[in-house]
Amino acid sequence: MTARGSAESGVLPMRKRGSALSAGLAVAPPLDDAGKKTVTEALREIHGHIDPVTINGVLAATRDGLVLCALTRDIENESVAAMAAAAAGLASQFIARAKVGDPRVVFFEGDSGQVGVFSVDTDTLLVVFSKPNTTMGMFNVAAKQALALLQEAIAGQR
Repeated sequence: MTARGSAESGVLPMRKRGSALSAGLAVAPPLDDAGKKTVTEALREIHGHIDPVTINGVLAATRDGLVLCALTRDIENESVAAMAAAAAGLASQFIARAKVGDPRVVFFEGDSGQVGVFSVDTDTLLVVFSKPNTTMGMFNVAAKQALALLQEAIAGQR
Protein backbone atom coordinates (compact mmCIF):
# COMPACT_ATOMS: atom_id res chain seq x y z
CA MET A 1 0.00 0.00 0.00
CA THR A 2 1.37 3.43 -0.89
CA ALA A 3 1.33 6.45 1.37
CA ARG A 4 -1.40 7.94 -0.81
CA GLY A 5 -3.43 4.74 -0.73
CA SER A 6 -3.22 4.50 3.03
CA ALA A 7 -4.20 8.16 3.45
CA GLU A 8 -7.19 7.64 1.18
CA SER A 9 -8.30 4.64 3.24
CA GLY A 10 -8.26 6.75 6.41
CA VAL A 11 -5.07 5.22 7.83
CA LEU A 12 -2.14 7.57 8.21
CA PRO A 13 1.21 6.33 6.90
CA MET A 14 3.84 5.69 9.56
CA ARG A 15 7.35 7.09 9.21
CA LYS A 16 9.96 4.39 9.49
CA ARG A 17 12.77 4.89 11.96
CA GLY A 18 15.91 6.11 10.23
CA SER A 19 14.06 7.34 7.15
CA ALA A 20 15.26 10.18 4.97
CA LEU A 21 13.44 12.62 7.25
CA SER A 22 15.86 11.97 10.09
CA ALA A 23 18.25 14.43 8.39
CA GLY A 24 21.11 11.97 8.30
CA LEU A 25 21.22 11.30 12.03
CA ALA A 26 22.23 7.76 12.86
CA VAL A 27 19.74 5.76 14.86
CA ALA A 28 21.54 4.76 18.03
CA PRO A 29 20.65 1.92 20.36
CA PRO A 30 19.02 2.99 23.62
CA LEU A 31 21.37 4.12 26.36
CA ASP A 32 22.30 1.40 28.80
CA ASP A 33 22.61 2.05 32.54
CA ALA A 34 26.27 3.09 32.15
CA GLY A 35 25.33 5.61 29.46
CA LYS A 36 22.55 7.07 31.58
CA LYS A 37 24.91 7.30 34.54
CA THR A 38 27.51 9.08 32.39
CA VAL A 39 24.99 11.71 31.22
CA THR A 40 23.62 12.18 34.74
CA GLU A 41 27.08 12.62 36.26
CA ALA A 42 28.14 14.97 33.46
CA LEU A 43 25.04 17.15 33.84
CA ARG A 44 25.49 17.36 37.61
CA GLU A 45 29.17 18.16 37.12
CA ILE A 46 28.48 21.13 34.85
CA HIS A 47 25.48 22.44 36.78
CA GLY A 48 27.72 24.57 38.98
CA HIS A 49 29.30 26.16 35.90
CA ILE A 50 26.02 27.19 34.24
CA ASP A 51 25.13 30.89 34.31
CA PRO A 52 22.64 31.12 37.23
CA VAL A 53 21.49 34.60 36.16
CA THR A 54 20.28 33.35 32.76
CA ILE A 55 19.60 29.61 33.11
CA ASN A 56 16.73 28.43 35.31
CA GLY A 57 17.14 24.68 34.79
CA VAL A 58 18.48 21.89 32.59
CA LEU A 59 17.17 18.48 31.66
CA ALA A 60 18.82 15.63 29.77
CA ALA A 61 16.57 13.24 27.86
CA THR A 62 16.80 10.44 25.35
CA ARG A 63 15.59 11.00 21.80
CA ASP A 64 12.70 8.71 22.77
CA GLY A 65 11.59 11.24 25.38
CA LEU A 66 12.74 9.60 28.59
CA VAL A 67 14.27 11.71 31.37
CA LEU A 68 17.92 10.91 32.10
CA CYS A 69 18.53 13.69 34.61
CA ALA A 70 16.69 16.87 35.52
CA LEU A 71 17.89 19.84 37.52
CA THR A 72 14.71 21.91 37.31
CA ARG A 73 12.05 23.51 39.50
CA ASP A 74 8.28 23.49 39.03
CA ILE A 75 8.46 21.66 35.69
CA GLU A 76 6.81 18.38 34.69
CA ASN A 77 10.05 16.70 33.65
CA GLU A 78 8.51 13.62 32.00
CA SER A 79 6.16 15.69 29.84
CA VAL A 80 8.92 18.14 28.92
CA ALA A 81 11.27 15.29 27.93
CA ALA A 82 8.60 13.77 25.69
CA MET A 83 7.82 17.14 24.09
CA ALA A 84 11.54 17.84 23.60
CA ALA A 85 11.91 14.56 21.71
CA ALA A 86 8.89 15.44 19.57
CA ALA A 87 10.23 18.95 18.93
CA ALA A 88 13.64 17.56 17.91
CA GLY A 89 11.97 15.11 15.54
CA LEU A 90 9.81 17.82 14.02
CA ALA A 91 12.83 20.11 13.69
CA SER A 92 14.70 17.36 11.81
CA GLN A 93 11.81 16.99 9.40
CA PHE A 94 11.37 20.74 8.98
CA ILE A 95 15.09 21.38 8.40
CA ALA A 96 15.29 18.48 5.92
CA ARG A 97 12.28 19.76 3.96
CA ALA A 98 13.62 23.32 4.00
CA LYS A 99 17.05 22.02 2.90
CA VAL A 100 19.00 24.24 5.29
CA GLY A 101 21.46 21.69 6.67
CA ASP A 102 21.41 19.61 9.80
CA PRO A 103 19.29 20.64 12.80
CA ARG A 104 21.16 22.21 15.70
CA VAL A 105 18.63 23.59 18.14
CA VAL A 106 14.94 24.25 18.64
CA PHE A 107 14.06 27.44 20.52
CA PHE A 108 10.73 28.39 22.02
CA GLU A 109 10.14 31.85 23.44
CA GLY A 110 7.34 32.60 25.86
CA ASP A 111 6.34 35.83 27.52
CA SER A 112 8.34 34.93 30.64
CA GLY A 113 11.26 32.89 29.33
CA GLN A 114 12.71 30.58 26.72
CA VAL A 115 13.29 26.86 26.24
CA GLY A 116 16.00 25.42 24.03
CA VAL A 117 16.28 21.80 22.88
CA PHE A 118 19.81 20.81 21.83
CA SER A 119 21.23 17.64 20.37
CA VAL A 120 24.06 16.48 22.66
CA ASP A 121 24.85 13.38 20.60
CA THR A 122 22.96 10.87 18.47
CA ASP A 123 20.82 9.63 21.36
CA THR A 124 20.73 12.47 23.94
CA LEU A 125 18.97 15.84 24.11
CA LEU A 126 19.65 18.76 26.42
CA VAL A 127 16.73 20.99 27.36
CA VAL A 128 17.66 24.38 28.81
CA PHE A 129 15.22 26.78 30.52
CA SER A 130 15.80 30.51 30.94
CA LYS A 131 14.86 32.74 33.81
CA PRO A 132 12.22 35.42 33.25
CA ASN A 133 13.36 38.66 31.59
CA THR A 134 16.35 36.99 29.90
CA THR A 135 16.92 38.20 26.36
CA MET A 136 17.04 35.62 23.60
CA GLY A 137 20.65 36.59 22.84
CA MET A 138 21.80 36.07 26.44
CA PHE A 139 19.90 32.80 26.61
CA ASN A 140 21.39 31.56 23.34
CA VAL A 141 24.94 32.22 24.53
CA ALA A 142 24.42 30.66 27.98
CA ALA A 143 22.56 27.63 26.62
CA LYS A 144 25.24 26.90 24.02
CA GLN A 145 27.89 27.16 26.73
CA ALA A 146 25.93 24.64 28.81
CA LEU A 147 25.74 22.35 25.76
CA ALA A 148 29.50 22.60 25.13
CA LEU A 149 30.26 21.89 28.81
CA LEU A 150 27.97 18.85 28.79
CA GLN A 151 29.50 17.49 25.59
CA GLU A 152 33.02 17.93 27.00
CA ALA A 153 32.07 16.29 30.32
CA ILE A 154 30.49 13.32 28.55
CA ALA A 155 33.48 12.92 26.26
CA GLY A 156 35.81 13.01 29.29
CA GLN A 157 33.83 10.29 31.08
CA ARG A 158 33.77 7.88 28.14
